Amino acid sequence: MRKLLFILIVFVSLNVQAQPTSTAKPWTYWWWMGSTVTKPDIKTQLQFFKNSGVGGVHIIPIYGVKGKEKQAISFLSAEWIDVMQFTVKEGKKLGIGVDLTTGTGWPFGGPNVSAEMAAKNMSVVNDRMEVKPTGQKVKRAAPGGEGYVLDPFHADAMTQYLTRFEAAFRNLNALPRSMYMDSYEAYGANWTNDFADQFEKRRKYALAQHLPALSDSTHNVDSTLIRIDYHQTLAELLLERYAEPWTKWSREHRFITRYQAHGSPGNLLDLYAAADIPETESFGTSRFDIPGVRIDPDYSIDQFGTPNPLAMKFASSAANFNGKKLVSSETGTWLANHFKVSLSQLKPQIDELFAAGINHIFYHGTTYSPQNEAYPGWLFYASTNFGPTSHFAREFPLLNQYIEKCQNILQTTKPDNDLLVYFPIHDLWATKSKSSGDVHLLEVHHVDRWLLGSPFGKLSEKLLKEGYSFDFVSDLQLKQLKISPSGTLASGNASYKAIVIPASTYMPKSTLSELHRLAEAGAKIIFEEQMPSIVTGFQDHATQQAEFQKMSALLARIENVKIGTELNRFLSEIDIDPEEMAQKGLAYIRKKGQNGQPVYFVTNLGNTFQEGWIKLNAKGNFYKVDPIQNGRAALAHRGSGENAEVFLNLKPGQSCFLEAGSQPALQIASEKPAQIFDINGNWIFTFIEGKPSVPASAKLKTLSSWTALPDSAEYFSGRASYQVTFNLPAEILKSNSLELDLGDVRESARVKINGKELGTFWSVPFLAPIPSNVLKAKDNVLDIEVTNLSANYMRLRDTQQPDWKKFQDINIVDITYKKFDAKSWEPMPSGLLGPVRLIYR
Repeated sequence: MRKLLFILIVFVSLNVQAQPTSTAKPWTYWWWMGSTVTKPDIKTQLQFFKNSGVGGVHIIPIYGVKGKEKQAISFLSAEWIDVMQFTVKEGKKLGIGVDLTTGTGWPFGGPNVSAEMAAKNMSVVNDRMEVKPTGQKVKRAAPGGEGYVLDPFHADAMTQYLTRFEAAFRNLNALPRSMYMDSYEAYGANWTNDFADQFEKRRKYALAQHLPALSDSTHNVDSTLIRIDYHQTLAELLLERYAEPWTKWSREHRFITRYQAHGSPGNLLDLYAAADIPETESFGTSRFDIPGVRIDPDYSIDQFGTPNPLAMKFASSAANFNGKKLVSSETGTWLANHFKVSLSQLKPQIDELFAAGINHIFYHGTTYSPQNEAYPGWLFYASTNFGPTSHFAREFPLLNQYIEKCQNILQTTKPDNDLLVYFPIHDLWATKSKSSGDVHLLEVHHVDRWLLGSPFGKLSEKLLKEGYSFDFVSDLQLKQLKISPSGTLASGNASYKAIVIPASTYMPKSTLSELHRLAEAGAKIIFEEQMPSIVTGFQDHATQQAEFQKMSALLARIENVKIGTELNRFLSEIDIDPEEMAQKGLAYIRKKGQNGQPVYFVTNLGNTFQEGWIKLNAKGNFYKVDPIQNGRAALAHRGSGENAEVFLNLKPGQSCFLEAGSQPALQIASEKPAQIFDINGNWIFTFIEGKPSVPASAKLKTLSSWTALPDSAEYFSGRASYQVTFNLPAEILKSNSLELDLGDVRESARVKINGKELGTFWSVPFLAPIPSNVLKAKDNVLDIEVTNLSANYMRLRDTQQPDWKKFQDINIVDITYKKFDAKSWEPMPSGLLGPVRLIYR
């Protein structure tokens, strides 16, 4: 008879060693407007970060504040270096790390970028080459950082650009941890002074003789090969002359590097790998189907796109494959309009990043603001505001504690993915681009334009949805792979069981040669549908194609190479199976602890799973759970070995860690179906504190938004309390499991029952575990203190005092990039909307 082992979830410490708190804690972008900063205010804000649980800041000097021009500090001046060093020293005292952009605004450029070094565009006009400067200047530049954008393909531009920093940072005793490069936004740049010479040197023919091919849309093979060669040359120059020299200089000057490679015309996997910390970007909302997680109605997919875990995996793949411990993300950018972002919207976006392999969160972000500045202080034009004037500042430490606990585990475990999926970038380059400069820009906002519709994208989506674990690999990275006698592939801290080649047409001969090397050594390689049929490279193509076909035939005969459409069967035959939880609607990442034990992070980002038995592929006796977040779920373990299952209760919006264990089950828990008891009665409602003033109290028979109350409550932003007294039937008091379901909360709730503090609840679902012996039969008193958004007050503020919008450059805009004006907003629902219920078993 099969034994059922039931485990009561406990908060446990997984067998992994913690990282220094400065990396496990979330960091934040910190915009210095005009670098109009003072040491006392820097110190005060750093203390806020420390008290909130933030581990570090990333200084980004940007445009200034109107009327403060005389107080602005010129970038890299002696005074600027002094306040930067003060920040580093004060941060060190508090355990706060400091990163710095190698410039101001974005992308790289500034006053020492001459016209010769500035970005250039080449177009073909009447079959003739026409080269012009793009004329682009640094976007959102700070004083002292204005100037032309750097030519990213120029032989000497990066080296010359960095001489300014060389002089400024010479002999300093307090340096930032890392230099940072923002996403590639050199729009229209597709040429450099010696591009024609470099093209001929690398591709062995003159591009000038084949210019019409670059704009040929007839799918002519020769034209396609020339277009691929053109993109290949751009990609090589970008890596060799832009990313790598910047990284080399940074390391030589005692910095590590963070790099957002996305948006560039190169191979993202190679570019991310050039940095110490690859960084992706979560921009906008993922539109999760989680009940209670709202989407800003003004959010435009056409304008912003949607964050996508496949795009995120380019950064984490580069980190995993190259043995990099940290992989970061710009997080929370334009998640919703100003003054409307809630922590319950942020958590699932962060969980999506964790499941995609990200382990070093950077909030986007916080603006330096003087302490004596009137509310709402200085604000960056793009939300979200994580600073001291944020409406969730009181609850902010709770989000940070959650992230720290997660990242402590994610940073100290190793990747455990089964597959490498080859990225056939040459098939992308074979197509005509709609991007500026007629080059493919691999940006993270609209991945449908280059990723999702391709065979590579479709395969990756299929693997992800079915539950396979994988990283991406580039042509260059295949050369790094080592192979064991058993056929296991290894690179960095990662090992893989097989390589999958998506259905593709074009492939370099060198890549096919690497696959042949690996296959002969025992690597398992699967070609989806068919092998690539055309070798890249226009020069001497007929000869190269004959050799390519010969090598393809040899590769196809190797026993451990599979070709065809039955991918799932091929994978099953080599003992690679999907994780069942993904097919049930859960997102996950599987990793290995220091002793090799499997560790899962699991998150419910949909609305199809509530609870059930799940088979885990990783071997182990049973699984402990550390939910990290509020809520309680009863897990059970049954079976062993290949048949082991866990019973997982994970509501939409919740997340947890699972780890293989060796100890016996701690306690039997019940699987009885949940029962519901509605808490009704007369609620005593009291406004506590907030803006613009404190409205009158009220008695409520039913729960609804407090904006419907009189006395200007529709403009109130702050805290209010609810109190109700209720009785309970005896059967509830005898139950083994009790939770308080707060229903719809706008936006966070601090809960007490009979004077017992249950905690503050800030994310969906708003479930509060109730300890035993707290409830009684008669006269239970429930106190709930709710904090809402600041949007309602800003409706009034923009009517009466819109003078806070006083910033240079773009000033402040809304999520549609129109002039910000909250006067016409409808009131945002606020308070405890319910229903409030007890859930018991």
